[in-house]
Amino acid sequence: MRSPSRLVRALAAAALLVLLAGPAVAGPQPVAPGAAGSTERAGERRARAVLAAWDESRAAAWRRGDRAGLADLYTAGSLAGARDLRMLHAWLERGLRVRGMGVEVLALEVLREGPRRLVLRVTDRLAGTVAVGSGVRRVLPRDRPTTRALVLRRGDEGWRMASVRLLGW
Repeated sequence: MRSPSRLVRALAAAALLVLLAGPAVAGPQPVAPGAAGSTERAGERRARAVLAAWDESRAAAWRRGDRAGLADLYTAGSLAGARDLRMLHAWLERGLRVRGMGVEVLALEVLREGPRRLVLRVTDRLAGTVAVGSGVRRVLPRDRPTTRALVLRRGDEGWRMASVRLLGW
């Protein structure tokens, strides 16, 4: 078994990779008042709701260690989905489950919106996530804000993540 310090370092590194696998956005965030018209705010609210529901499903799959459930959240051939599945597998191989998948959303911008496709720019950071296993309970460190472009596609079974690309503001 790894020493506690090596385990903590491994958990922290894995937590950062989890974020690279895709977004995890906590429940709907308040819409900031501003110059944008009500149509833009409605579009943002819709995008936040879609993303929050997707994230809730992702967090549940991670909590259960459900590979098939996690795979179903991504479109076929999604590189982000493949990364997320590899990370889940690595955690499970260590005998660990991830609880919480808490993410603080710092910014969300709708870049393109249609009935079956959303393109978003999201800045978030990991917070409040815990790794648990036999005799192990470690709170994962809060990471630095990360900005990504997300493409979600809506199919017959709901919204699926098609791609995740790191960005800067």
